[in-house]
Amino acid sequence: MTTNHTPSKPKPKHTITRLALATATLLGAALAQAEPVTLRVHHFLPATSSAHTKLIQPWCDKIAQQSKDQLKCQIYPSMQLGGTPPQLYDQVKDGVVDVVWTIPTYAAGRFTKSEVFELPWMTTTAKGGSQALWTYVDQYAQDEFKGVHRIFMHVHDGALLHFKGKTPKTLEEMKGMKVRAATRSNAKMVEALGAVPIAMPLPMVPEALSKSVVDAAAVPWEGVPAIRLADLTKYHLDVPAGAPRISNTIFLFGMNEAKYQSLPPELKKVIDDNSGMAVSAWAGETGFDAVVEPFRKAAIDGGATVYTMPDAEYQKWVKATDSVDDGWVKDVSAKGADGQKLLAAAKALVKQYSK
Repeated sequence: MTTNHTPSKPKPKHTITRLALATATLLGAALAQAEPVTLRVHHFLPATSSAHTKLIQPWCDKIAQQSKDQLKCQIYPSMQLGGTPPQLYDQVKDGVVDVVWTIPTYAAGRFTKSEVFELPWMTTTAKGGSQALWTYVDQYAQDEFKGVHRIFMHVHDGALLHFKGKTPKTLEEMKGMKVRAATRSNAKMVEALGAVPIAMPLPMVPEALSKSVVDAAAVPWEGVPAIRLADLTKYHLDVPAGAPRISNTIFLFGMNEAKYQSLPPELKKVIDDNSGMAVSAWAGETGFDAVVEPFRKAAIDGGATVYTMPDAEYQKWVKATDSVDDGWVKDVSAKGADGQKLLAAAKALVKQYSK
C-alpha cells in the first residue's frame, strides 16, 4: 500500500510573528510575577571612583532595566558593610553579601594560578588583558573560585610609579626606596627592582604617603582620582608608549553561587546575558583603557611631571625582574600545576587578544 505524504507548508510570517510576541509576552509575565530581588553589592572604593561610576553602577542599571526592575542592586562602596578589602572575597563566598567587586589576590596565596596576570610586563591593554584573563580562568583556574559565580573579571591599565618627593629615572635610583605594592606578585616585582615593597590595599595609600610610610606607590592611572593621588604625588615614572607596564592586578565582579542558583530562570538569564568574556572586555576598555589619557592629562595640568623612561632603561627593568616569573612557576608547580605551561598559555592569550 502506498501512502502519499503531503509536504507541510511553511508557517506564514504573521504566525511566526505571533509566536514571537507570545514568547515575549510570557517572558514579560514571568518577570512581572517573579519576586523582586535586591542584590547587596559591596566594594572598597568610594562612590566617586571610576570603577563605581563606569563599571558597577552601569552594570546594575542594565540588569534593572532588562529585568523590568525585578533585579536591582543596593551598592555599598568604601566597605560600608564592614570588613577590609582582603575580606571581600570571603564575604561573597560565605553569603555575607550577594555581589562584590574586589581584588581576589589581596588574600595572598589563594589564587596562585590566576595571579599569573599580575607578573611584571604581562599586559598592554586592559581590554585585551581582561579577555585573556577570563579565558584563562575558564580553562585553567576555575577551581580557585569555587563558591563564587564569576560575572566578569578584568585587569587594569597597568601600574606605574607615583612618587611623593623623589624623582628617580634609573633602576639604580630605586634601590632602598619604600614602594607600595597591591599584591604578593606586585611586591616581588618591587623587591626585584631593589626597592622595599610594602603591600597595602589602595584606600590605605594616601595616609601611607602623607606619613612617609612609603616613598612611592605602584598604582594604575585609573586609581589616581579615586584616592586623590595627584594631590600627594607630583612625579610619575612611566614606561615607553605601548610597552607593558610594571605590573597588573586581577579583579573579580562575582556573586555568591547559592544566591545565583536561587534566582528564577528568567532572572538568571539576565545575569547570564551580562556576564562573560564580552563583559570582561567592556570592563577593561571602559573602566581603564578609556581613562588613561584623561587622568594622565589631569595630573599634568595639575603641575605633575610624567617621565617616560627610554627603551634602553626599560629593558634593564625587564631583565631585573626575570626572577619573578621563575618564582611564580616554582610556586604554582609546588601546588601540582604545570607552571611553565600555564605561563606560556597566559602569554599566548594576552598576545591573541591584544592584536
